[in-house]
Amino acid sequence: MHRSASRLTRILACAAVPVMLVVAGCSSDSDNTSDGKKASGSSASPQAQKSPNVAPAKFTDLPDPCKSISEKTVKDLVPESKAGSSGKSTDSTSRGSCSWNGLDDKGVKGSQYRWLDVSFLRYDSEATLALSGDQRAEKSYTQEIAKAKATDGAKNVKSSPASGVGASATVINYDLKKTDEDFTYATVVTRTENAVITLTYNGTGYAGAKSPSAGDLTKDALKAAKEAVASIATTNKAADKTAESPTEKSTEKSADN
Repeated sequence: MHRSASRLTRILACAAVPVMLVVAGCSSDSDNTSDGKKASGSSASPQAQKSPNVAPAKFTDLPDPCKSISEKTVKDLVPESKAGSSGKSTDSTSRGSCSWNGLDDKGVKGSQYRWLDVSFLRYDSEATLALSGDQRAEKSYTQEIAKAKATDGAKNVKSSPASGVGASATVINYDLKKTDEDFTYATVVTRTENAVITLTYNGTGYAGAKSPSAGDLTKDALKAAKEAVASIATTNKAADKTAESPTEKSTEKSADN
């Protein structure tokens, strides 16, 4: 009986060994797996954040502001005007401006003074800001409208949307007194793709001459603004052709060889 009890004890002890080894083995595997994950996670270099996909800006250049409106239109809108005066710019592909002014003196019948100016702003796409050129231009478009409405001394300010001028356009009309005369203003702010154009046309009558109406000024300003918008597309088409020319010549040369 005693011998049987001792034998049973040994059997149970031997049987327990594999179970403990299995448990220990599982525990070890589990720890190793966990450590492996931690090690892998700590040693793996963080993935560089990918820049968001932002559409490239359509326009890469701007026209010569003083040539963006035809000579005929300038002559019609600004009688007796001289050559346009170009504004200073450190980067003509991103911003530019031009202005014209003239006085149509009719002696005792009075005189008509007119001023026309146009400015261009172009925006590139910014991947770091996740903003396309169009989006940046849209923001600028809103700011330019607000700026025109807030013109110092402006009275009777009114604004209205305009169609057929770029992707979006707004006309701002107001009156402004300067040099002791009442001037009438029509400002057109328009966006076309990634560019913003602000065109201002104003005038007054001297020596008893009747001042121009806001309606007439607006009609003429919109005509000039359409030409300015078209000049951007024309300029960039010409730039695209110029950029393609060297490649075409190189291809032709290789073919000849």
